[in-house]
Amino acid sequence: MRTSSETDTTDGVLAEQLLRLTRRLHRIQKRHLEPLGITPAQSRLLRLVSHFDGGEPPRMADLAARLEVVPRAVTTLVDGLEAAECVRRVPDPANRRVIRIELTDTGRATLRRLRNARTDAAEEILAPLTAGQREVLGGLLNALTDAPVERHC
Repeated sequence: MRTSSETDTTDGVLAEQLLRLTRRLHRIQKRHLEPLGITPAQSRLLRLVSHFDGGEPPRMADLAARLEVVPRAVTTLVDGLEAAECVRRVPDPANRRVIRIELTDTGRATLRRLRNARTDAAEEILAPLTAGQREVLGGLLNALTDAPVERHC
């Protein structure tokens, strides 16, 4: 049986490994996205706009809520994607004060290129693992991402 200090040490090591992996994932993804002129954050926003539920283009507030960021951060991301002609701001037909964000044809083409870049990045990250190890990792990651969030004050 492990003592509390052994558990703390093991959990601390695991936490550090996860943080190092997160930084590595970000660097590799960024390198694969750079040739497309898209940042990882813009990539997430573009994917979110393309898969948004509800049948109509999302509002800026919808995007901010889904990305768990302040609305100003979404404005900056949309500005960059709009300059790249990947998205456009359109008024809501039911309420002209509401602005929705929709994909353009350029945005759809960029998404296809992003999928290839993400696949290449994933292959680079997972290259050291065998097929069996990848399957185990997938199960472990599902267990971690699907776990209920505990809130402590």
